[in-house]
Amino acid sequence: MSDKKLQRLPAEQLFKNEIDALINDEKYPVPSGWRMSPRSVLKYICGGRAGNVDIVPKYIGNERLVEIAVATLVTDRALLLIGEPGTAKSWLSEHLSAAINGDSTRVVQGTAGTTEEQIRYSWNYAMLIAVGPSKEAMVPSPVYRAMEQGAIARIEEISRCASEVQDALISLLSEKRISVPELNIEIPAQKGFSIIATANTRDKGVNEMSAALKRRFNIVVLPSPASIEAEMDIVRTRIDQLAGSLDLNAKLPKDEVLKKVCTIFRELRQGETLDRKQKLKTTTGVLSTAEAISLLANSMALAGSFGDGTISDRDLAAALQGAVVKEEGKDSKVWEEYLENIMKKRGSGWLSLYKECRELNDV
Repeated sequence: MSDKKLQRLPAEQLFKNEIDALINDEKYPVPSGWRMSPRSVLKYICGGRAGNVDIVPKYIGNERLVEIAVATLVTDRALLLIGEPGTAKSWLSEHLSAAINGDSTRVVQGTAGTTEEQIRYSWNYAMLIAVGPSKEAMVPSPVYRAMEQGAIARIEEISRCASEVQDALISLLSEKRISVPELNIEIPAQKGFSIIATANTRDKGVNEMSAALKRRFNIVVLPSPASIEAEMDIVRTRIDQLAGSLDLNAKLPKDEVLKKVCTIFRELRQGETLDRKQKLKTTTGVLSTAEAISLLANSMALAGSFGDGTISDRDLAAALQGAVVKEEGKDSKVWEEYLENIMKKRGSGWLSLYKECRELNDV
């Protein structure tokens, strides 16, 4: 199947040109199992230049946090990325794996239904019945494959996994090997093996990580963007990338549109206006940077499919309504108060958007 027909390419394919340029331009020692040095990984994540190739930033934020994350993966410690929804935990995890191993697809998605077998291994039961326990009948997990290959495995939303699954990780991270009692063998981790896990601070208490498990990780907390300018940079970068992979048939949003969306999201998220002069009620949803990106992509789709290709206030209002009002009762009231007490009073530049939003919220 042609790459052009795929909805979303993994990072190592999407940014193959940059990864190859960094490998070819390498000037520093490369750890066992890695494709490039820690300095080159940092450049891939935070941006720079390799030979004649511009390396676009994948993570816009505190560069020191990325340095800590990369340095952790050089050691035998696993890495845990923690933050609010939309703080680029999964995005950073994927790109770290892509840069280090050239493969970001060894992923376990943590859910209430994730089992211990998905962390260790399972069996092809037809083959198991036919020929009995054997290596050929095994179905290795992404973690198992990472240990064999000396590579990185990713575990998304680890705090959504049940306690027995988390307990299985404790021994795995301590012993650096997987026992297969059915075959009387052990699979030791090769050099370069590590795990990058992510956890959502909003999920605290779902399946609280034990102190024993947390001790097996170096923890990096990813904050929300510190300023509206930083948030606009992140949104602008990701929207540009999304527009290239989706058939939105629309122009990229102007800075004034980006600023309006980021202003609304930050104010409703923080519970106060940007100038801190007025307190606000918050919505039930997080209104993360990732949601702002999705909102603008949806606005572009509306503009491209049913408008002239330029995001209008009508397009933006429709996307805002869906993003802000998650629970009809409470959120609709919060949004109404924001429209009347904040947006309406911001002057002519906001008036058209106010009217469109007000009309939709009254329906």
